[in-house]
Amino acid sequence: MSSSSSLSLSSSAHPLAPYGWDDAWAAEFGPHLERGLIPGRVVRVDRGQCDVITADGLVRVDTEFVTPHDPLRVICTGDWAVVDAGGDPRYVQQYLPRRTAFVRSTSSKRSEGQILAANVDFAIIAVSLAVELDLGRIERFLALAWESGAQPLVVLTKADLVPDSVGLSYLLQDVETAAPGVQVLAVSSTDGDGLDVLGAVVSGGTSVLLGQSGAGKSTLANALLGEDVMTVQAARDVDGKGRHTTTTRNLLVLPGGGVLIDTPGLRGVGLYDAESGVGQVFSEIEELAASCRFQDCAHEAEPGCAVLAAAGSGVLPERRLESYRKLLRENQRIVAKTDARVRAELRKEWKRRGAEGRAAMEVKRGARGR
Repeated sequence: MSSSSSLSLSSSAHPLAPYGWDDAWAAEFGPHLERGLIPGRVVRVDRGQCDVITADGLVRVDTEFVTPHDPLRVICTGDWAVVDAGGDPRYVQQYLPRRTAFVRSTSSKRSEGQILAANVDFAIIAVSLAVELDLGRIERFLALAWESGAQPLVVLTKADLVPDSVGLSYLLQDVETAAPGVQVLAVSSTDGDGLDVLGAVVSGGTSVLLGQSGAGKSTLANALLGEDVMTVQAARDVDGKGRHTTTTRNLLVLPGGGVLIDTPGLRGVGLYDAESGVGQVFSEIEELAASCRFQDCAHEAEPGCAVLAAAGSGVLPERRLESYRKLLRENQRIVAKTDARVRAELRKEWKRRGAEGRAAMEVKRGARGR
């Protein structure tokens, strides 16, 4: 065993602490340490190999032992890996159970899920103000984010392109209505507005940066990193869209604290067994549904439907109700093609571990403040 790996795994001075290592992960890794294995965090995955940061530095290892047929169990950026440090070549033998996992459906006819990032505390949804807001797409991202077990955060980028503060205020209100319980920030990577608030949020854990191509993710990542690490390409003037500037998911340590996972632009964000996530996005509809006459009310034409009554009176925007129905229908189709019970068990376990991890993080923050 190397000298660095023999450090107390629970020590706050451990070399992996900046990458999110904490006492809960140390306890989880204990049995592997006794076998002479070392921990590392996956910072990039590429064709059967991955880059893993360990106490001894960055190493490239094979993932031969962790390539199951289930696409949700393949190793991904953000995983905490169990590394055989003495092997030649080195191998990732397995990864620690995930606290959270951000999953979307693929375009496959088999409705397979694709895991984008693991062990994420904050899901940052980047939305460009250079184009017209698509509230339905934001709600879709939010459903996936809530379902992952992470805390969503909507960041409206390119705020400097909005000509007046009144117009910006209206845009913020529109997004806040579509994102109940979610913090919404307007930022400008050009003049720095809002970046201090965002930096303070992401310093508290691991964040994944999500959004379409041209949403300004790479520019935002560079602003948070304080240097041009990610390649940036100008958006087209015609429609505000950009080309993919990030082609892999990369995990990067932020100078102000915290870890950022940048992802390629997502053209499609299909739901994947995200019923509870949809419910959180449309929490006001879920609350209204509790007052419907029938417990299994579909909110279509049933008598005594509190949801339809709210929509008819204007209390509930019709657009919100239509978006809710659309996402529920899509999710039901996906669930019908997958083993919902197994996915639900996985999701329950991720959320339980996420709660434990966040509790450990709060304890660690309290210790720093004393």
